[in-house]
Amino acid sequence: MADPLTHIDEQGRARMVDVGHKPPMRRSATAAGDFVAASETLDRLVAGNLPKGEALAVARVAGIQAAKRTDALIPMCHSLPLDHVNVDFQRVAPDRLRVTATAGLVARTGVEMEALTAVSVACLTLYDMTKAIDKNLRIDAITLVEKNKQPI
Repeated sequence: MADPLTHIDEQGRARMVDVGHKPPMRRSATAAGDFVAASETLDRLVAGNLPKGEALAVARVAGIQAAKRTDALIPMCHSLPLDHVNVDFQRVAPDRLRVTATAGLVARTGVEMEALTAVSVACLTLYDMTKAIDKNLRIDAITLVEKNKQPI
């Protein structure tokens, strides 16, 4: 039998999960996704030679800002006092840039949604900043890579 859904009450209504009884723990989560574009587009992106400017710096800031605002975007997410968010980029193929985000904090609930949101918005920002020069852009495989929690 599957575990009951925690965001649904006994009457089947959506609710925010009560985490007040859980002890605060040191928590982190890492998510990743791929931004796919023509190799020439990624050459220009990495070189900072795009019509809209330095896309990697803008996407990094956008991802961090998005992680900080996840509760405003996803209705059942708790407002979390993030201790850190890192957004990194690695070219993993001629046509593929891996976007990775790690978020961490001390809290009663995890930060998976914040890491996933950071990757999603960073990828969307790259899309926005390169769409003028490449009509075949794609965002692929956004996924949770790992999550950790440790007692404090």
